[in-house]
Formats: sequence, structure tokens, C-alpha cells
Amino acid sequence: MPAKRIIPCLDVKEGKTVKGIRFEDIRDVGDPVEMGKRYSEEGADELVYLDITASHEKRKTLPELVRNIAANLNIPFTVGGGVSNLEDARVLLEAGADKISVNSAAVRSPDLIDEIARNYGSQFVTLAIDARQEEQGWHVYINGGRVETGKELFDWAREGQERGCGEILFTSMNHDGAKRGYALEALDELSQSLSIPVIASGGAGSREHFAELFTGTHVDAALAASVFHYQEIDIPQMKNYLNHQGIEVRL
Repeated sequence: MPAKRIIPCLDVKEGKTVKGIRFEDIRDVGDPVEMGKRYSEEGADELVYLDITASHEKRKTLPELVRNIAANLNIPFTVGGGVSNLEDARVLLEAGADKISVNSAAVRSPDLIDEIARNYGSQFVTLAIDARQEEQGWHVYINGGRVETGKELFDWAREGQERGCGEILFTSMNHDGAKRGYALEALDELSQSLSIPVIASGGAGSREHFAELFTGTHVDAALAASVFHYQEIDIPQMKNYLNHQGIEVRL
């Protein structure tokens, strides 16, 4: 079984790393290039950079930032935000991104997933899904959580897999930034219903939450932001902790 991955996420707005709670109360927490370099040196397995307002503001993620990030990293990194066509993906991949994350544009035009996968391979396409649990189930949102789509989490994830995405990045909007643990039940159902990797996002507040995630679900990776940004969790120490819990990680 592949080692579980630990993935810091850097939400970027206007060239700065920011963080909020349940997609609101956004605050500046640092320079994305320097933070990425630090995480790379500390032993993160991958990084995810998401331009959180690009889709809402109808603009593109800056390729110059991607080039600066690539020049300072020695681990894979995924870039998302404002990717609406094959040309957007090409620009970011050529700037140095290892994978492309699609979200809002893929909901509006699902063929985008097929197109990127067909031209670059499934391993280059991550389908990011932001969903909120409501009375009728898990509803998918786009534009940084601003617009409800009418899509259901599990159906949309399966469609993404069928269209060729290489992994699913699922963020629970109910849990995002709350630091009370991941959406374990939904994540386990999602990971067991798919044959591609699932990255869990939303809710990490302690190293125990990571252990609960990996022992209580079949997810492949854990993504977190604020606990790493504010140095509440040390990545090497947490990996040692997980290893002692019998969870395979790269040390």
C-alpha cells in the first residue's frame, strides 16, 4: 500500500497566502514562495496552491508565481484557480506546475476534465470539489463556496473519475478551518466508491485528526493549511507520530 501523503495547502489571493474559516474571514498569513520552500524542506510530500478568487474574479492564475514556486521546490505541487480551458492548463504546466486542479470551470464544462486528461494524462488532473453537508446530503459549491451548483458530491466525484481525472481533492465546507477533525464518514464513503486517490481537506486541528483520518477511512492523503501555516503542527514530528501509530508515511 502506498505511503499516506501529507500536503500543505496554500490558498493564494493577490499573491499572498491567506486562510479563512468555512471559506470566510480571510486573513493574510505569508509569502507563498517562501512558505512552500519551508514546507518542502520540512518533509511535506506535496503542495497544493489554490488561487481562491481567480474564478470568482474571472481571471487567470499568474504563471510568474508558478515559475517562482517551481524554482524553490523539490517536491510535486498542484496549482488551481481560474483554469477554464486547455490553454490555461498548458501555461501552468509549462511554468512548472506538476498537476492542475480544476473546480468551478469543470462544473460548468465537464468536458474540460476529458480534454486535459486526453492531452496531458490523468495524472496531471486533480478534480477539486468543495461541498457542504445539508439536510438533503452533500451539495457541491463553486466560486470559492459562493455558488451552489445542484450537483451531489458522490455523483460528481464518480463522473470526474469517469471523465479521466487522476485524483479527487474533497474539501468539506462544514469542517474547513474549524480544527475539529475531518468529515470521516463522507471521506470513507467517497474513497471506497472510487478507484482513484482521494485527498481529504477541511478540519485538521491536531495530529490525532490525521491519525483518525488514515485509520478510519481509505483516503490516500491529508491536506491542511492553518495548522501548518501557524506552526501548530510540526510536519516531521507528526510523521513520526503517525509512523508510531502504524501508519505508513515517508520519513
